[in-house]
Amino acid sequence: MNTKSILAKPFAKAVRKRVYKWAADPVRTQEKVFKKLVRTASKTTFGRDHNFGQIKSYDDFKKNVPIRDYEGLKSYIELILKGQSDVLWKGMPLYFAKTSGTTSGAKYIPLTKASMPCHTKAARNALLLYIAETGNADFVNGKLIFLQGSPIIDEKNGIKTGRLSGIVAHYVPNYLQSNRMPSWETNCIEDWETKVNAIVEETVTEDLTLIGGIPSWVQMYFEKLQAKTGKNIGDIFPNFNLFVYGGVNYEPYRNKFEKMIGKRVDSIELFPASEGFFAYQDKQDEKGMLLLLKNGIFYEFIKADEFYNENPERISIGDVQLGVNYVLIISTNAGLWAYNIGDTVAFTSLKPYRVIVTGRIKHFISAFGEHVIAKEVEYALQVATKGTSISVSEFTVAPQTNPTNGLPHHEWFIDFEKEPENMQAFIDTIDTAMQEQNSYYFDLIEGNVLRPLVVSKVQRDGFRTYMKSIGKLGGQNKVPRLSNDRKIADGLQQFLIT
Repeated sequence: MNTKSILAKPFAKAVRKRVYKWAADPVRTQEKVFKKLVRTASKTTFGRDHNFGQIKSYDDFKKNVPIRDYEGLKSYIELILKGQSDVLWKGMPLYFAKTSGTTSGAKYIPLTKASMPCHTKAARNALLLYIAETGNADFVNGKLIFLQGSPIIDEKNGIKTGRLSGIVAHYVPNYLQSNRMPSWETNCIEDWETKVNAIVEETVTEDLTLIGGIPSWVQMYFEKLQAKTGKNIGDIFPNFNLFVYGGVNYEPYRNKFEKMIGKRVDSIELFPASEGFFAYQDKQDEKGMLLLLKNGIFYEFIKADEFYNENPERISIGDVQLGVNYVLIISTNAGLWAYNIGDTVAFTSLKPYRVIVTGRIKHFISAFGEHVIAKEVEYALQVATKGTSISVSEFTVAPQTNPTNGLPHHEWFIDFEKEPENMQAFIDTIDTAMQEQNSYYFDLIEGNVLRPLVVSKVQRDGFRTYMKSIGKLGGQNKVPRLSNDRKIADGLQQFLIT
């Protein structure tokens, strides 16, 4: 047995003990995080503007610090870009994680000396808790690959700037550097298709044991490997036994992945973002990810269906309920305060606190008052494909408010790897699952306001071609599961099978 895997097991058990200690005392843990954040930032520009010196409680915080998104924080970011120190957090950020915004153009999310270790330690602990639970540490002996953005770092007015995944690549510990793939040169390739082709060439003869990335782009990598070798992924990499993913729900991809791999492999779901590392899967047989309550982040929650009210209620961890769809609000040791990251979550467990990502607050369908969210469409598709040979590569859903004939409806755009033998039965199963989950949708169907959904078939790789056409192929980009307008639907029209 390799020395790395021998040493990993006792270390993993020690880390698990520490993690579950704070998880067992969640409210007190969050109170400590909250007080430390406010105290540390009390003399910053933001802290003075929002009376941090007088904030003694969470109620005080809510009175002084309103919910804001990037636009609401932008004036402070611009001060940092001009060279001002102690603006959102003490000192200057180590980095800006550059992301694309829908309304703000490029967004520059600060990463600080305090916050960077929170990202790297959380990723490490996700793997260690898996080892502690399963006893499987063999993957640390082989090659590990994470499909991610370029690690090239630029500068924005003297502050290092890049994609989060690229920045984190600079923090891979030395004991994993010899195992890590692809090469630095390949990882720096900007064009995604060129990069994946190069990764295939570099890895096809290696002993990959862990593969990580957003499922849709890992799928692209697997397909290219299969096209080159004519083999299942499990035959190319016989010791591959752990898939690490985040960004989208794995379930719509699971059946196809298992067929491509030729076996079932364990998986770990992560919930990272430029704004913070929020959760990771801590148990293989439990639904949801452990919310990281001791990771430099104070969490607030607002019920998603109340978010756009004039004064929606803000609550902390002690008041959340199971199964409610919440907008996630964060305050962090990178200087984000009462910040809406745009994600929605629901709790699957309160002892300890585990969450699933249910979608994006801006990604929903309610053109007719139905309030459909990503979790519902993903589950409906899962019901319709379970136990069948149907295989879906990608999909998205949009409202059709003005059809050429018939009633309005939801239009599902699907790229089938293998189509249903009975398309109408497939459609009926999805629609029934939607009605069972969403009473608003049920009422609209029953009241003849909407007709049952319509499926529009997308050409093979049509989604990828569309994403490439808008400059969002690969990396951290992903196709929204649903939208409340026809922008994506219109872009897919040229790729439909008629």
